Amino acid sequence: MGSMTGLAAFGFWMFIAAVVVTGIWSDIRKRESQQETLRRIVESGQHLDAALVEKMLGSVKASSNADRDLKVSGIITMFAAPGLAIFGYFLSSYNSKIQQIFIGIAVLVGIVGIGIYFAGVMAGRWREQDQDQNRNRV
Repeated sequence: MGSMTGLAAFGFWMFIAAVVVTGIWSDIRKRESQQETLRRIVESGQHLDAALVEKMLGSVKASSNADRDLKVSGIITMFAAPGLAIFGYFLSSYNSKIQQIFIGIAVLVGIVGIGIYFAGVMAGRWREQDQDQNRNRV
């Protein structure tokens, strides 16, 4: 049983690594494709205006709503926590300690979700402060 648990944990983390690497690779390919398109436009002698360049490269830049993205991620993570606890309840028929383990995992996931949501709130406040400072400079 111990070796199967180790293999399952290894498989889980390999899946997470594959998802992360695939996301990074996808972003790189998208960026390369956009740059290749711009390069071909320039090589063909057509005029590039700033709006077109901004439109093409604008989707690559970081999200301007990072605070909203963090809040949404936090809410999703918080709602996963009760799901894990319920999942542990259904698995408890196989082993009585599984429910306790899953409740602990659910609490951990819930706290992480609260932290992510709080990070979104703080990022929103900081963004507003930066915008106010920029307005005061002008």
